[in-house]
Amino acid sequence: MKFSIITPALNEQQSIQSCLLALQTYRDHAEIIVVDGGSHDHTVTLAQALADKVLTSEQGRAKQMNAGAAAAIGEILVFLHADTFLPDHALALINDDATWGRFDIRLTGSHWLLAVIAFMMNWRSRLTGIATGDQAIFVTKAAFAAVNGYPNIALMEDISLCKALKKLSPPLCLRAQVHSSARRWLAFGVIKIIFLMWSCRLGYFLGENPEVLARLYQQGRYWSPFRGFGKGG
Repeated sequence: MKFSIITPALNEQQSIQSCLLALQTYRDHAEIIVVDGGSHDHTVTLAQALADKVLTSEQGRAKQMNAGAAAAIGEILVFLHADTFLPDHALALINDDATWGRFDIRLTGSHWLLAVIAFMMNWRSRLTGIATGDQAIFVTKAAFAAVNGYPNIALMEDISLCKALKKLSPPLCLRAQVHSSARRWLAFGVIKIIFLMWSCRLGYFLGENPEVLARLYQQGRYWSPFRGFGKGG
């Protein structure tokens, strides 16, 4: 099996079935692994009919993806969020000599800013070599092991992984687009989440504890180096 597609999930009964159905075309070349973080809905039941392995682990995206990687038999690991869809022939686009990389992203939704946000995400990622989890990061199992996988932190685990992988090689930045749901952006408010995410990135860059940043992010509160914790909105 050349590929292992690993999807972390938590209370994703609204999206997990459509996500996994879209992956069935790859099953000749890839195993599908879902790692549940303790869902209280029907996520696990829905996934069992459509995945090769359904695992459970402690809650936390990094922990769940590491658990999936530990159980994977594929040579290349593809980390796919439950609300994200790969482009057509996605796995064929991943070069055999690529150590790691990611896809461009398109955010699905009608708000006019979503296209701008996706453009900026793709441009920034190509410029810096840092990807987000929404961009379906892929990496050889050997390289993933060489950097000890995702760090066990509550937020910014994708940034930390990319920084480690960049020491091995630059990423393969594919222009083919994954389609990712903009539900998070729309739920928070598009403008608000832009500032929220960048405040968390600034906090991480300045050494703030990722546990603190994750709690603030979930509460919709901004991190500020000048006045402590600022209330969002």
